[in-house]
Amino acid sequence: MSKVSQMRGVDTSGLRFRLVDAQTEVLGRLAAQLSKILQGKDKPTFAPNVDNGDVVVVINVEKINLTGNKHTGKVYTWHTGYVGGLKTRTVKDQLERAPEEVLRKAVQRMLPDNKLRVARMRKLRLVVGSEHGFAAEALTPFEMPPRNDSRPTPMPLEAGLVPLNPADWSSYTLPDGRKFGDLTLVLQGSALPVPTEKELEEKKE
Repeated sequence: MSKVSQMRGVDTSGLRFRLVDAQTEVLGRLAAQLSKILQGKDKPTFAPNVDNGDVVVVINVEKINLTGNKHTGKVYTWHTGYVGGLKTRTVKDQLERAPEEVLRKAVQRMLPDNKLRVARMRKLRLVVGSEHGFAAEALTPFEMPPRNDSRPTPMPLEAGLVPLNPADWSSYTLPDGRKFGDLTLVLQGSALPVPTEKELEEKKE
C-alpha cells in the first residue's frame, strides 16, 4: 500500500497529488503558487468556503533560493512569554536547523486566516531531499509558471557594429580638441566622428 492512502487527517477523495521541486525556486514565488493549489484556485470548482485544494508534496526544500540579502536581513521573531524572552532567528540559521519550516511559514502566512487554514496546511508535505516516500505513479508533476523578468533587455546591434567601450576611446582627441570620452557630448547630440580601427591601433601604440 502506498503512502498516499495513509495520510491521517486528510480526505484525499477526488484530490490530485502534486509533486513540486523547490530546487532553484524563489521562496516567495513558490509559496504563492503553493497557496493557490492548497486553496483550489486552479480548479473551476473553487469556492472560498470549501476545502477542495490538492495535496502538495514539495521536495528539495533545503535548496530554495532567496533574493537580495534576505538570508541575513529576514528575521523570525517570537516571544517565550517570560520577561526579556524576545527571540530572533535569521533565515540562514533556520535553513540550517529546519529548512522545511522556512517554506511552511511562507505558505501558511499566504493562506487566509480562517478555520480552513489548518486543514489546508495538512495537505502540504515538505521533504528535505528528493526521497518523498509517496507512490511515483500517484503524483502529478507541477511546473512553475515562467518568471517575468523586469530587467531591461539589451538592444540587438546591427550587423557590423561593435559595442562602444569608453575605456578604449577615452583618450581619443577629436579634431576640435574635445575628448571623445566626454559622455556629455553624446548626451547633447553632438555629431561625433567615429575613429577608424587604424586610428585606434595607432593611438594605443
